[in-house]
Amino acid sequence: MDERAIRLLKAWQTPKGWRYWSAVNNSEVGLWYTLAAFAFFLFGGVLALIMRIQLAVPDNDWLTPEQYNQVFTMHGSVMMFLFAVPILEAISIMLLPEMMGARDLPFPRLSAYGFWCFLIGGIFVCGSLFFGVGPRGGWFMYPPMTTEYQTDVGPDIWLLGLSFIEIASIAAAVELIVGTLKCRPPGMRLNLIPLYAWYILVVAVMILFAFPPLIAGDLLMELERAMDWPFFDAERGGDPMLWQHLFWIFGHPEVYIVFLPSIALVAMIVPTFARTPMAGYGWIVLAAVGTGFLSFGLWVHHMFTTGLPGISIGIFSAASEAVAIPTGVQIFCFIATLLIGRVTKNAALLFVLAGLATFIIGGLTGVMIAIAPFDYQAHDTYFIVGHLHYVLVGGTIFPIVAGFYYYYPLVTGKQLSERLGTITFWVMLIGFNVAFFPMHISGMIGMPRRVYTYPGGMGFDLPNMISTIGAFTLGIGFLMLLYDVFRPKGKQPLVKRNVWNAGTLEWSGEVPDKPWGIRSIPIVTTRYPLWEQDNFLRDVDEGNFYLPDAEEGLRETMVTSTVDAEPMQCLRVPGPSFLPMVAALFTGGVFIFGTYHWYWAAGICGLFSFITIVTWLWTGTAKIPEKDTKAVGLDLTLPTYVSGPAAVGWWAMFITMLGDMTAFVSLVFGYFFIWTVHDEFPPAEFDGRAVAGPGMVWPLVAAGLAGAAWVAVLLARRWNRIGQGPKEPGDKFPAEGIIASSTTWPFYVAIAIACGLGIASVTSLFYGPLKNEMDPTHHAYSASVSVLVLWTMLHTGVGVLMLIYAAARRLFGKMDADHDADMVNVTLYWHFLVLTVVITGTVIALFPEVA
Repeated sequence: MDERAIRLLKAWQTPKGWRYWSAVNNSEVGLWYTLAAFAFFLFGGVLALIMRIQLAVPDNDWLTPEQYNQVFTMHGSVMMFLFAVPILEAISIMLLPEMMGARDLPFPRLSAYGFWCFLIGGIFVCGSLFFGVGPRGGWFMYPPMTTEYQTDVGPDIWLLGLSFIEIASIAAAVELIVGTLKCRPPGMRLNLIPLYAWYILVVAVMILFAFPPLIAGDLLMELERAMDWPFFDAERGGDPMLWQHLFWIFGHPEVYIVFLPSIALVAMIVPTFARTPMAGYGWIVLAAVGTGFLSFGLWVHHMFTTGLPGISIGIFSAASEAVAIPTGVQIFCFIATLLIGRVTKNAALLFVLAGLATFIIGGLTGVMIAIAPFDYQAHDTYFIVGHLHYVLVGGTIFPIVAGFYYYYPLVTGKQLSERLGTITFWVMLIGFNVAFFPMHISGMIGMPRRVYTYPGGMGFDLPNMISTIGAFTLGIGFLMLLYDVFRPKGKQPLVKRNVWNAGTLEWSGEVPDKPWGIRSIPIVTTRYPLWEQDNFLRDVDEGNFYLPDAEEGLRETMVTSTVDAEPMQCLRVPGPSFLPMVAALFTGGVFIFGTYHWYWAAGICGLFSFITIVTWLWTGTAKIPEKDTKAVGLDLTLPTYVSGPAAVGWWAMFITMLGDMTAFVSLVFGYFFIWTVHDEFPPAEFDGRAVAGPGMVWPLVAAGLAGAAWVAVLLARRWNRIGQGPKEPGDKFPAEGIIASSTTWPFYVAIAIACGLGIASVTSLFYGPLKNEMDPTHHAYSASVSVLVLWTMLHTGVGVLMLIYAAARRLFGKMDADHDADMVNVTLYWHFLVLTVVITGTVIALFPEVA
């Protein structure tokens, strides 16, 4: 190993001993994430077997109704929130940088923070079951059952615990979007990226727009439970149907969020064992994008029996049928690739074929229940349970198991047993079909779902006993997989490099793999560089590409342009740190203590969480480098610091705010939904009292003040750049006539003015309801106005703190005229913030008073 490789290895080495848990490498965090998600899967599987024991025979009293409801709720919640999405994000964090020829994802500490949030939140939610206080409203938590009839802490654990877990999912989505778009190797244009990356990009964008409506719904329900704000209380002007809309706007895209990454694994495995490039690459990309787009128009097909207008049912029924088209395109492309290739039999490929076959069966029953008249008959029967599990278990779990067999050598350097894998395949396939196919039959003869037992003599006995036998057979199959994965392999030889002779970049790693990800960042000109680029591995290993050294001892990777992957920056990423773990612990404390209404403890945790995150940002982000440019190899010199749209931090802020705005729009949707379902909204009088509103003047004043604060922020950004050095050709700043000066007082004045105007804005927004004595517990209208005001006040407070942070960075030399990423990102936040304040002010001032 030459000196360059030694320096590179030292920069990227994984911490040892107790400091190992401070690691932020994608390989380590992805591995932890995967193991934790798989552990939660096993826990959820045990809960499923407990339910199958209860339902094996009629009139069974092994579980009480309350115990069964807790187990039922936890099974669905664990599988959906703690396994299905996290396992695929975990696999992506672990593998995506290798697939893209990158050293790491752009925000490794964010990935670590997301993992610790996921782990803490998962343990908290699952642990409630062992104390008899688990949620028992189903994984869908419909009100009023969870608002009016359950006064224990179970629903709060579900609402706050899973909201905390969703932070991890959104953090991973931001990481994966930016990593896919900005950290590709030079030459890897968008039409050359691996299909896996396309799928993950689509899914991450879906998470960004699907999870926030659920977070908004969680907020509304928790406010109703904790503070008696009646969003779902029909007696006080609310509507429980609002929850169903917000939940299923998340819930149906969730099915495809789970399915598409599994198909992404299929898209990597099939070409390898067919020994040929994927047929129909462009069609698959279009189909994946189309599936993601259409999935957001299907949520109402879960609500056909709720009394919706016929025209709505017709539209959503047609959309539900249409989603079969892009799904079919993908499946036919996989079949075509297998037909034109020279297929090699392998356990991984067997699980791929099982996944495709079972998903097709689930898709066919999905087409059936997309037809409204059939859905009227099958809705809330075990037919739906069978359909759901064929889609989610068959179409998701089998490809994931295939991914275990395929990628295990890449992660560990050892290979799983082909013989045991084949036996495991048949046990799992038989067990799966025996478990879930009879559910269609029991549903067709009338067995309702969500029941803890049933009377004998109704024809349910035999199908349920068969399903229970199948479930335990499937469980045995998973135990066999578990044994194969964790059995001692010390005497087993390491596999050869690229053991499957695959063509994609992740298989360029050495055996055993090095922590640097890839020896040198290559130039990629094809979709299968290991097959199609001459001497590719030799040039990677010899450091003949980019960043073959780490002279400064720092972790570095490349940032490229979004479309054409032109080199733009040599990015320094932070190394090991316990800050993400500590921040996650304190953030978890806010949610956990808030669940039990220990608000003083939650407040203390919130304060320490804020201090930890600020410390993390202050010491680990937007550092002014010791030199402005670096020679990265092949006669190319790149900047080491950029700001604005060229910077990954700008992209992260932009993407995060898109998700945040989606949650806000969901709250606005709730306001208008409650308006539209009432003939008179707000009523002039309710319960003997006038229904007060915020008035027109103060909300509009707040919007105006926010606009003025935004202008001050723009001026602060501009005045911070006075004295800035030369920029790229075409950049008109500093404008002609502006005298460059090192004086920074205008910047601080603008910051102070912006902070003052921001505080005045939220004061005005709050004063309107206060002046009119508006009580958010009185009526749903008052509650809807109050939640928009609360959301806006919190976000404005964050915006003011961010301005103070930027001023402190400038004051202490962490930011200057040429290195202004902090101020640019704060300004980007304020673009979204002013939009939030203006929408809130105009909506509560003008609707429905002047509508």
